[in-house]
Amino acid sequence: MKYMILSYGSQHDYDALTGKDSEGQAGWAPEDVAAMHEFMVTFNQELEESGELVETRGLAAPVHTRRVGARDGKPFVTDGPYAETQEVLAGYWIVECESFDRATEIAARLGECPHPPGVYGDAYADIRPVVESSQDLGF
Repeated sequence: MKYMILSYGSQHDYDALTGKDSEGQAGWAPEDVAAMHEFMVTFNQELEESGELVETRGLAAPVHTRRVGARDGKPFVTDGPYAETQEVLAGYWIVECESFDRATEIAARLGECPHPPGVYGDAYADIRPVVESSQDLGF
């Protein structure tokens, strides 16, 4: 079964990773960014070696987002970031593994990622089964 593990962040998080102070959050030091990068490389390599990694990607900062919607039947486009959305999808992993429990174990390891003190204390990831066909939807 395939599962998608989704991680979240905000524009402030992206700014902090570039070393900028943002809304009371101190910018990350280069050594903190390097430690996070090293963790992610190792994490992804281990998943690849186990045969569980299907794909992983990080997403550009929310400031580079466009939202397309419709009002009164007419399309509209809005550039990001969005004041009403504090957290946005920051990246994802698609893993193929034996069970939902195993996908949850994999996602839980993200909590081991190094970070400066006081940052990401409330970080979380969502794990969702990937639907392979319309029959999997159950309706």
